[in-house]
Amino acid sequence: MSKKVRVRFAPSPTGALHIGGVRTALFNYLFAKKHGGDFILRIEDTDQNRFVEGAEQYIIDSLNWCGIPYDEGIGKDGGYGPYRQSERKSLYKKYANELVENGKAYYAFDSPESLDSHRKNHEEKGKTFIYNWHNRLKLDNSLSLMPEEVKTRLDNGDDYVIRFLTPPDEKLQLMDKIRGAIQIDTNVLDDKVLFKSDGMPTYHLANIVDDHLMEISHVIRGEEWLPSMALHQQLYDAFGWDAPEFAHLPLIMKPVGKGKLSKRDGEKLGFPVFPLSWNESKGYKEEGYFPEAVINFLALLGWNPGTEQELFSLDELVNAFSLERVNKSGARFDPEKTKWYNQHYLQETSDKELAQLFLPTVKEYATNKDGLEYVTKVVSLIKERAVFVSDFWELSDYFFIAPAEYNEKAAKKQWKEDTEEIMTDLISVLKPIKDFSSENSETIVKAWIGEKELSFGKVMPPLRLFLVGDMKGPHIFDIMAMIGKEESISRIETALNKLR
Repeated sequence: MSKKVRVRFAPSPTGALHIGGVRTALFNYLFAKKHGGDFILRIEDTDQNRFVEGAEQYIIDSLNWCGIPYDEGIGKDGGYGPYRQSERKSLYKKYANELVENGKAYYAFDSPESLDSHRKNHEEKGKTFIYNWHNRLKLDNSLSLMPEEVKTRLDNGDDYVIRFLTPPDEKLQLMDKIRGAIQIDTNVLDDKVLFKSDGMPTYHLANIVDDHLMEISHVIRGEEWLPSMALHQQLYDAFGWDAPEFAHLPLIMKPVGKGKLSKRDGEKLGFPVFPLSWNESKGYKEEGYFPEAVINFLALLGWNPGTEQELFSLDELVNAFSLERVNKSGARFDPEKTKWYNQHYLQETSDKELAQLFLPTVKEYATNKDGLEYVTKVVSLIKERAVFVSDFWELSDYFFIAPAEYNEKAAKKQWKEDTEEIMTDLISVLKPIKDFSSENSETIVKAWIGEKELSFGKVMPPLRLFLVGDMKGPHIFDIMAMIGKEESISRIETALNKLR
């Protein structure tokens, strides 16, 4: 690549950043880092009617949490700012006028009522109204009016828009780095509005001007922008500018059924679609996902490395990523797979880090044994069964508080005629033990079981039920060593009284 790679993620601040938008940002980030380039954040806020307070900061916070911060953008001026389109408003009129002067665009004075009437008229005839070569000379614009009248109307301050003059009878040859060669017949294109008399550009003009002035080398964006590619290429040609290379990413599809993944799918099936919480919707962060897990599963939605590898660090993703291996077809979202990724990253996280995350929950429910060292040991024993840190309490509550009740089904199964006698004898075996370590206690108890010619099934399952309240948990002697001799004996005695 001859010129420096500069890519941009350009969301509109109209609400929460959808997970599909995060993936677009991620692919831009990976491409930039792979080629030693810059990843730029530009906020496209020209549509002030849809602007939502707090959305811009939410986008920035989301990228930072995901671990894919931008190199240049709001608060990080790289010499190409401002990075909010609303602050670049004065730039666009000059370029719109340049297109008109060069015969590439024209003024249109059609009122909304007039255009609506044309649309209804076409619908009644079973047609679709398109403002382009076949009817523009019959409409209210500078192509159909005398120059003097156009000047008068502009001088009078009449409302107008500037439309792009789409040339008829041409075959546009476009190239997309993911989809390959695309041919478009210009006769099917409409004359898009580029600029309005209120001084605001439309997305199309602002987007092209900003990408040019910011020296964007590659435009990597969602598939929904593919229909705009023809106009954007024509605008570059009209200005006499070199166009960036285009790459349109496949959609992220629903887990079931057809169509694009939506917030409603997440609500219905119980998974997040936003990186961070937004209003009433929880995000991946609040649901307990690790950012590394989110990045890993997003990277493999629509891109494949060409190998069987599924687990990647961010550095590995940067090294492996290429646009050539991005799929053309949509990628189905799999909520269960996202949990699989999170479980992997949870297992990879140190016990101490996990304990620090778990400690606030422990302190909420337990009044003793909530020190970091103890909690870290607990985490080491139960984490392999967890998908989220939020699973820890259910998996380990018995390490902190004695069971208040016992699994009814298990109690019926484990309480036999001789259970009370055996467990009472067990107490007398446990009391003299001085070294209550897991290994030592296990040796002594198993020796006693052998001497008494008891089966392990008569001792170990009821012991687990008495200590834990259920038939769950790690090695029973590890539990006993953790909670200590006095507590272990106390729990056996309590269970005997309750279950007798």
